[in-house]
Amino acid sequence: MFDDRDMKIVEGSPSKSVKYNLSHSEEVLSVEEISSAKKLGEKIADKFLESVDTVFADDNTDSIMMLQRQLLLSFTVSITLDDYCKNDSIAGIAEKSFLDKLKVLSPQIYDTCSDTGAFSFYYLAVRRKTEVERRIGQTFAMLCSLD
Repeated sequence: MFDDRDMKIVEGSPSKSVKYNLSHSEEVLSVEEISSAKKLGEKIADKFLESVDTVFADDNTDSIMMLQRQLLLSFTVSITLDDYCKNDSIAGIAEKSFLDKLKVLSPQIYDTCSDTGAFSFYYLAVRRKTEVERRIGQTFAMLCSLD
């Protein structure tokens, strides 16, 4: 979602550089775009929790696999927002809204979905850009200790 390309080491007068970067930024989001991104994240959180309650509830798998399924679904939300939102700012706002709503409605699921270590493994699988589905499956199996 976020990368270091927009990070700069500023020498000399940082305030001038910051002013320049702000005035030449890609785009400033409108209040409507911010509001829409927040609503998107909240709606996705509702659907996410609904799927956890219905799809995963009848499953007889162990708790580790259940947690990993939730994590993988959360990763899918994140990567999809990155791919389909207009820009990184909107994706970031939607993802934050998604996580904020999970935190309020289900702190336990929020904790599971905030496992940045596991997310790193999934991001590595996606960034290789070859055999992504297979690599994600292998990552899932590794995280479930099924390999």
